Amino acid sequence: MISEPRLPAAAPCTGGPNPAWLARLIRLAAVALLLAGASGLAQAAQGYEARDDRGQLLRFAAPPQRVVSLLPSITESICALGACQRLAGVDRYANWPASVQALPRVGGGQDPDVEAILALKPDLVFMAAGSRAAPRLQALGLRVAQLDTRTQADVRRVLHTLAAMLALPGGQAEQTWQSIENAVDEAARGMPAQARGASVFFEVSSGPYAAGESSFIGETLQRLGVRNVVGAALGPFPHLNPEYVLEHRPDVLMATSRSQLAAQPYPGWEKLPAWREGRLCIFNAEETDTLIRPGPRMAEAARLMARCLAEKAPRASPGKARATPRP
Repeated sequence: MISEPRLPAAAPCTGGPNPAWLARLIRLAAVALLLAGASGLAQAAQGYEARDDRGQLLRFAAPPQRVVSLLPSITESICALGACQRLAGVDRYANWPASVQALPRVGGGQDPDVEAILALKPDLVFMAAGSRAAPRLQALGLRVAQLDTRTQADVRRVLHTLAAMLALPGGQAEQTWQSIENAVDEAARGMPAQARGASVFFEVSSGPYAAGESSFIGETLQRLGVRNVVGAALGPFPHLNPEYVLEHRPDVLMATSRSQLAAQPYPGWEKLPAWREGRLCIFNAEETDTLIRPGPRMAEAARLMARCLAEKAPRASPGKARATPRP
């Protein structure tokens, strides 16, 4: 900070101002004003920067105050970080927490309502990495951050990225993540012994599109102590041939409200013991939102899956204890 300029001692009064003294005073005052202005400009120019999941470096002169989120999980994460009031608009699917339902809707991640977004005058737009709409929004001069959440490690990283971009207090992202972790661990501890080691198939949407071992859903299933029949080598959310499930004969079937299993089995699946014996959990629309959004509600998702397994997993035959998956 620039200190106040030190003025010379007043010249003795000799009937009028001293021209040399006045000139010096004016020069000192001008220098002080210039330095003060330069200091203010330097502070404004400093700002901060952060990278999104596409490697783009975004620079901020000040924390964004009008944010548009085109991904429900990002909306939920922003609110979990205590920044819900920064949201100016959300995508058509955002519905949690309840307060976001009153916000303007601006389409979806792949088909945003560009005019509606521009009318909100956002200083930052969040959307899924790889969205085809991102270049279009950027070409219109909008600052766009693209984020990717497929695994639990991604969720943790994105919480930190959001906190960095929104200039939230240090430690807030990690505190939020640890609360999720602790709640998932608690759900795992409550799993009944007979459910541990059961094999599971989780259908995310019709196809079937499955939640593989390497997805955030698959990682939660593993932490609950059960075995996902869709291995990590197939990717996080692979499109499978229905024959794959017939071959692997899971002990429990799980399906979202968006899956075919919510209406009828795939051809031949009626022969699966899990289908014949009713070892099937169909999650309703509200539960589906909780399960498929990688964000702060992963703990509630773990409790939903744990409850399903406690109710539906078959008891192991005597002398044939199941192998518990490695953590």
